[in-house]
Amino acid sequence: MKERDRIEKIKKYVRDTMVCPGHNIEHVLRVYNLCLTLAKGEKIDHEVLEVATLLHDIGGAREMADSTGKTDHAIESAKIAEPLLKKFGFMEDKIIHIQDCIISHRYKTDNKPKTLEAKLLFDADKLDALGAIGVARLFAWIGKNNAHIYKKVDDVDAYLQDNFSKKINGRIKDKTKHSPQIEYEIKLKHIIKRLNTIKAKKIAKARLKFFKDFLGELEKEVMGKL
Repeated sequence: MKERDRIEKIKKYVRDTMVCPGHNIEHVLRVYNLCLTLAKGEKIDHEVLEVATLLHDIGGAREMADSTGKTDHAIESAKIAEPLLKKFGFMEDKIIHIQDCIISHRYKTDNKPKTLEAKLLFDADKLDALGAIGVARLFAWIGKNNAHIYKKVDDVDAYLQDNFSKKINGRIKDKTKHSPQIEYEIKLKHIIKRLNTIKAKKIAKARLKFFKDFLGELEKEVMGKL
C-alpha cells in the first residue's frame, strides 16, 4: 500500500471512530494541519508525524470513561494504534516511532518527546490550547462542566493542593470549581516554556497575548468597567 493511501485510510478510521468530546476529530485535524506547517523545511519522517498526529488522541474515550484518574489517553492511544498500524503494513521500527510520538504528546506526563517528529506533535497539540481556538475550547469545556466563566484564586498553590489529584500528574477533582482565569495561571501561560521548536514558540507568543488580552477584557466587563 502506498504511503499516501495508508495515511488517507487512517484518517478515515479516525473520522469514523473518534467519539471523545474532549479530543474530537476537529481538534485532531487542527493539530494535523498545524504539524504540517511546523514541519515545513524540516528533515523528518513525514509519514510518522502525520500518522502519529492522526492517532494521538484515539484513546481519549478510555480516559474519559475512567473516573479514577488512572488512565492516560496517550498510553491508551499508543496501545490502540499498534494493531491498526500492523494491519496497514507498517514495519516494527516505524510503529515504535509512531507510538513514541503519541505517548510523549501529553502535557501532564513525564514522557518527554525525544525525536523531532515527537516534538512537532507536542508543540502543535499545545498550540491548540492557545489563541482564539484556545478561548473557544476552554469556554466550551466551562459550559459542559458547569464551571465558572470568571473566577480567580488568591493562592494558586492552595487551589492545586485542594482541587487536583496527583494521579496522572494532576486531574481536576471538582470541575465546577475551575475557570479560564485559573487555567491560564496554572497551565496556559507556562506552555511556551515547554515548547520545543522556534516556530511553535513564535506562534505561542502571539496566541498567548490574544488569550491574555481576552481575559483582561472579560474581567473589565465582569466588573462593570465597560
